[in-house]
Amino acid sequence: MPPKTERTDKKEVEAVVLDYLQWGYASDRRPLNQRESIIIAVGTDQFKLLELIAKKDVAINLHDKVYIGEEERKHVERVKRRLSYDELTPTAKGELEPVVEKIIAASEGRFVEFYNTAVPISLKMHMLNLLPGFGKKTLTDTLEERQKKPFESFENIRTRVKTLQKPEKFIRERIMLELENPEEKYHLFTSK
Repeated sequence: MPPKTERTDKKEVEAVVLDYLQWGYASDRRPLNQRESIIIAVGTDQFKLLELIAKKDVAINLHDKVYIGEEERKHVERVKRRLSYDELTPTAKGELEPVVEKIIAASEGRFVEFYNTAVPISLKMHMLNLLPGFGKKTLTDTLEERQKKPFESFENIRTRVKTLQKPEKFIRERIMLELENPEEKYHLFTSK
């Protein structure tokens, strides 16, 4: 078994709520007073899909950011397990893409840095080619522009690379692809 990389060892510290099941799953046959409140969330760093147990008597809404690190937690009692995309509730699946968009917008610098530091994976493939819809012309234009000067923001990318008008859309689509397909060979933004 290959050694774990630093990225997969890293635990999520914050997550965004995709769905809140106050009385737990409908399939849970226990009496209501014995059920746990479930939060389905996505991590803000590695986009891990998580099932969390909520503390009693806390108000939780969709798109709330909750702390799940090692310190005292305000909304979450514990992290129960990791989920696959197929295990998400229909509500969570519907909320995932807009939440991923918000996370990308909030961490713009991190994703702009990806455009600045992406490298070839092999002789014929570049990391940027893994972004859905990223073709040869866009790759060439992006590499030429970043060689002149590193990108500073998504807006800066839009103005300098004419073929790349929505750089955040490429990132979002790649993250969604990695979350929906567990068999994906390369994980640029998510952990396996």
